[in-house]
Amino acid sequence: MGRRKKASKPPPKRKILEPLDTMFNCPFCNHEKSCDVKLDRTRNTGFITCRVCLEDFQTAITYLSEAIDVYSDWIDACENANN
Repeated sequence: MGRRKKASKPPPKRKILEPLDTMFNCPFCNHEKSCDVKLDRTRNTGFITCRVCLEDFQTAITYLSEAIDVYSDWIDACENANN
C-alpha cells in the first residue's frame, strides 16, 4: 500500500501594517494629540504646529522622512535649547 500525500500547509498570514501617527503630544503645553505634522515634499520641509498653544517648528526633510522624524527633530531642538 502506498502512503497518502502530505497536505500542504496554507501560506502564512501577512501581518497588518498600521499607519504611522501624524498627531503627537506637545512638549510645551503637554496636550495629547494636539500637534499636527505636514510634509511638503516639493520644498523638502516638514512643518509641525500645536493647535492649542500655537507653537510651531520647521525642519528640512528627505524623501525618506516621515512625520515621526519631524517630531523627533523638534524634541531634539527643544532639548538643545534647554542645555
